[in-house]
Amino acid sequence: MNTNKFITGTLVGGITFFLAGFIIYGLALMSFFEAHAGSATGVAKADMVWWALILGNMASAALLSYIFLKWANISSFGSGASAAAIIGFFMSLSYDMVNFATTNAMDMTGAFADVIVSVVYFAIGGGVIGAVLGLGKKS
Repeated sequence: MNTNKFITGTLVGGITFFLAGFIIYGLALMSFFEAHAGSATGVAKADMVWWALILGNMASAALLSYIFLKWANISSFGSGASAAAIIGFFMSLSYDMVNFATTNAMDMTGAFADVIVSVVYFAIGGGVIGAVLGLGKKS
């Protein structure tokens, strides 16, 4: 595995996930998800823990970069977006359904909506990672 491509994919992908998350969850759909919060109160932090948010985005990008380089040989925006959409679907479905089943943090509408939104979010990040991993390849 090419370590430089892994690091580059992780950094660029992490930045992409951070920005996409801000636009999608922080701006476009914030009121939707607030309306579909469960009965639990006080679960959202008033002040985010920025280092943990950044680490989480970098971890998602590292996971995709590793899979794309080590096992999938993905090196284009389209193949990265489609593979990441599938990975994002199963990751978010598993997380959101377990979370819905065991907590009062989100109602069912919010949980299923988050799965759909996560597919788009992962497709964007995975597409960018795939494109970055394909840079410098000979046609």
